[in-house]
Amino acid sequence: MSDDGDDTAARTAVVLDFLPRGSPSDDRPQYEKSPVAFAVGEEDFQLVEAALTDDAGINIGDRIEIDPVGDNVKDLRTVEYRDLTSTAESELEYAIESIIDADEAQFVDFYNDAQPITTRLHVLNLLPGIGKKLRNNVLDARKRQPFEDFDDIEERVSGLHDPKGVLIERITEELQEDDLKYRIFARRDDE
Repeated sequence: MSDDGDDTAARTAVVLDFLPRGSPSDDRPQYEKSPVAFAVGEEDFQLVEAALTDDAGINIGDRIEIDPVGDNVKDLRTVEYRDLTSTAESELEYAIESIIDADEAQFVDFYNDAQPITTRLHVLNLLPGIGKKLRNNVLDARKRQPFEDFDDIEERVSGLHDPKGVLIERITEELQEDDLKYRIFARRDDE
C-alpha cells in the first residue's frame, strides 16, 4: 500500500528476529561479524536484513529506520521469505498484525476502495476465502456507507468473520510465494 505522500518521513520496519552474534550464513570470523536483525517494512511489507551497530540495543518487535537507515543500522539488504530464521518466520504474523493495528484506517480503506483488476476479477477476490458472493456482500455494504473499522466490516458483511485476519493471511502469502500474479500489499525488488 502506498504511503501518505510525505517523502521526508523515514521508512521503518518491525524487527522479527535479532541475532547478536551475526548471521549464521556469514563465514567471516566472529570478531568481524555485526549483529543482525530481520525485519518487515511497515509501508510496503518488504523483508530486510539489517547489519546493526554493536550497541544497537534492538529487540523483537522494535522498529528500526530503514530509509534512510537509522543510526543503529550499518547496512541493509532485502531478503526473501526463505532467508528468514525460524524465529523471524514465527514472528511475521504478529508483526503484520502490529503494522495493521498501527494504521487500521488505511487497511479498512482497502475494503472501502478496492476496485476491479479486470472485467472478470476484482481485487477483493484475491483475499483468502472471498469468492463472488462475499465480494458482492462487501461491495453492497460499502455502497450504503463506508466502513469505519474492522468491527464495522464484520458486523455489516455477512460471512466475513475476520477482515483483519484475511488481510494478514494475504500479506503473509504475498511474502511467502514467489510466483503470484497479483500483489496487493507486499513489494518485491524483482517486480
